[in-house]
Amino acid sequence: MKSKLSLIGVLALIITILSACGGQAKSNSTSEGASAGDVQQVDPNSKIASMSIHMTNNLLALGIKPAGSAIGGGVGDFLPHVKDMLQGTVKLGVVTEPDMEAVLALKPDYIFIEEQFGGQDRAKLEKIAPVVSMDLDQGTWRDQLKQVAAVVGKSKVADEFVKAYDEKTTRVRKLISDELGSNAKVMAIRVSAKELRVMSTSRPVGPIMFEDLQLTPAIGVDKIAEDEPYEVISKEVLPDFDADAIFLIVNDDDNAKKAYNELEKNPLWENLKAVKNNHVYTLDGQKWLDYSSLGQSMAMDDMEQLLAKQ
Repeated sequence: MKSKLSLIGVLALIITILSACGGQAKSNSTSEGASAGDVQQVDPNSKIASMSIHMTNNLLALGIKPAGSAIGGGVGDFLPHVKDMLQGTVKLGVVTEPDMEAVLALKPDYIFIEEQFGGQDRAKLEKIAPVVSMDLDQGTWRDQLKQVAAVVGKSKVADEFVKAYDEKTTRVRKLISDELGSNAKVMAIRVSAKELRVMSTSRPVGPIMFEDLQLTPAIGVDKIAEDEPYEVISKEVLPDFDADAIFLIVNDDDNAKKAYNELEKNPLWENLKAVKNNHVYTLDGQKWLDYSSLGQSMAMDDMEQLLAKQ
């Protein structure tokens, strides 16, 4: 009887040890983080810390407000076009310099990062909460939205968002055709304090302008390197593009505005075809330069409102 009791005790001890090991293994696999494909489901109501502006905006597009979010380095705050949507959200520093103390104090359930920016801090973040990492350099904004949606169980919401965007795009195409005609050649330029940039057919402006809206690039725009978002030019070459319409982004600072005011007074600018025909359209730069689902949708809204006023 004593031998039988001893055997039962040993078996119980082994089961206890194995159970403890299994629980530890599960805990470790979670704390080490995962890519989006590894995480089966994240409760959309959980406390999410987003260490990426684009990740934050994709979450907002799905109706999820993160508990904490990265901020824009240039403005030192949430970006203006989404600031109202992030009331009550904790600021977690810029994407390249996360505020680890703020993340720790937030006590998030999950931390969302971009692979290309958050990777260097991943080991630190994994000690705070499970990490969900996505490569936002891959695929279109639609792909990225659907990837985030799959993780938080909002795939239907993502599909509805994309459908609404496509319907809006159809309306805006008609507005542009009515305004400029079907064969108009266009370009987008950005004015900063020190540079004049022609935006390429690549991100962030190119896809919405030349793919979604199906506009024809002005002469030379499609020659800009595919992996470059823009090319710096001198104002003297502006006539070479022979654009029927110019979509304009002026940086939101006094020096950039001064630079554009000076450009407007230049005879070279005044003699451009687009300028003489009153086909220069000022865009909301924050929305157009935000290559996220929310940013692209807001940019399309901006274009629709702009053309509706003409």
